[in-house]
Amino acid sequence: MYIFTGENGFICSSFIWKLNQESLHDIVCVDSVNITQRPQLLAHAKYKKFLGENDLFDFIKTEYSKISAVFHLGACSETIDTNELFLEKNNTQYTNRLFELATKYSFPFVYASSGAVYGSGQSGFNDATPAENLKPLNLYGWSKLKSDIWIQNQHKNPPRWYGLRFFNVYGPNEYHKNNMRSLVHKAFEQNHDTGTLKLFKSYNPKYEDGKQMRDFVYVKDVVDWMWDLYKRDTFKSGIYNMGYGRARTWLDLATAVFTSLNKPVNITWIDMPDNIRNQYQYFTEAKMKRLLSQGLPSPKWSLESGISDYVQNYLMQNEGYLQ
Repeated sequence: MYIFTGENGFICSSFIWKLNQESLHDIVCVDSVNITQRPQLLAHAKYKKFLGENDLFDFIKTEYSKISAVFHLGACSETIDTNELFLEKNNTQYTNRLFELATKYSFPFVYASSGAVYGSGQSGFNDATPAENLKPLNLYGWSKLKSDIWIQNQHKNPPRWYGLRFFNVYGPNEYHKNNMRSLVHKAFEQNHDTGTLKLFKSYNPKYEDGKQMRDFVYVKDVVDWMWDLYKRDTFKSGIYNMGYGRARTWLDLATAVFTSLNKPVNITWIDMPDNIRNQYQYFTEAKMKRLLSQGLPSPKWSLESGISDYVQNYLMQNEGYLQ
């Protein structure tokens, strides 16, 4: 039996699609958003049970002998959230409690960290860098980093554990994420409505408008890696980056979207809101050596091929879901 938190969200619902393709259905879904509130993501998924987030701990205590692994991908993902106590409870403490249970009952544990822990990148984007040396730019990043630090300092551990630092993941099933959606989805939507795309101006003299750079990775690569990582029982426990491994500009992304739509690039430059200027990441690039050196394949989807697949096979099909 596999337990997934955040199952009624973007990456985790994509993961259950992956497992269903592998003919695995002995799955327990956990989320604070139930299937009546958001029915589309799991409409075609095959799973055993759905639990609310507050029911999970007792379920583990009674069913631990049946658990093959817990994949904890649920959290508050609002990078601009300013409620420190809420983030501490939902992101840090919840993760730490599940780690303790995985240790006590001896089952593998995989949890979502974030590329946000690297902040401005002054200490680089290397997952081998001591977590204590990193300085996130926002409370969301800190809530993730505090779990990374706490977990790495534990003397007792589950039989295997992995903290996954996701970078800019995009792809089908993200439609509900509002402001946290990828720019691919926003670009498609804006192009449909206005024929143009709004991009933030740069406030860093090192980067021209649109030349800010991020590590974009397609969700299909991410779920393939997560499953491969779990299946390789010799894979060393620790924290791993999950990005493409190459930074690309917002203009690269915008061009790929317009190309997929067979339309000319048309961009409107807008001011960046004051509340995010001081926490804006101008460059991110996941160092992928540790992950790939243990035998996992290089990403299959380039930025252009991933966006083409996403736009043509999902967004242009009335926001189709993975099924």
